[in-house]
Amino acid sequence: MVCDNAPQGGILLQIARASIARALHVPCAAVAVEEHMSWLCKPGATFVTLIQYGELRGCAGSLKAYDPVLEDVSNNAVIAALHDPRFLPLVKNELDTIKIEVSLLSQLQLINFTSEADALAQLHPNIDGIVLEYELHRSTFLPQVWEDLPEPRQFLAKLKLKARLSEDFWSEKIQLSRYTVRKWREIDNFKECAHG
Repeated sequence: MVCDNAPQGGILLQIARASIARALHVPCAAVAVEEHMSWLCKPGATFVTLIQYGELRGCAGSLKAYDPVLEDVSNNAVIAALHDPRFLPLVKNELDTIKIEVSLLSQLQLINFTSEADALAQLHPNIDGIVLEYELHRSTFLPQVWEDLPEPRQFLAKLKLKARLSEDFWSEKIQLSRYTVRKWREIDNFKECAHG
C-alpha cells in the first residue's frame, strides 16, 4: 500500500466529492480536470471509501480497469454514498460529516499456492489487497483492512466470511489474487496522506 502525496490524489478526491454532491443535488464548485485529462481518460480501477465519525459509511469499487479513471471514481463515489447495501443512503446534511478516501488499484496478480498454509505464507500484510474467488463466491479486502486484521490467518478467515463461506472453509478450487493501491484521504478538509 503506497500512501501518496502526488497531485493526482487531490484531483481524485475532488472528483469523488463533487460527484456525491451532484447526486445529492448539493451545489458544489466545478473540478478543473482539463490539465489532468491524459491520465484521467486512461482505464483505471478505483475504490471510494466514505468514513463518518471514524467509522465506515460506504464503500464501492472496481477490481479491473475497464472505464476511464474519471468515470470510475465518479461512479464508485456515488455508489458508495447511495447504494452500498450495508448502509442507508447518504443524505444532504451528512455530506459535510464524511471524509473520502480514494484508492487506485494496480492490476490483479494471481497467487499460485499448494495449500492454505502456503497461501497464508505468501500474503504481505499492509501491502496486499486480496481477492478471493470460489465458484460464485467472491470478495476482496483493500490493503487498508490489514490495520484491523493484522494476522494473515484472521485476514483470510474474514475474507471467506465476506464471500459467504465459513471461516474454516478450504478447497483446491479457491483462487486468490493480489493487488496494491495508491491511496489518498481527506482529513479535516485537507487532502492528506493517510497512515500507511
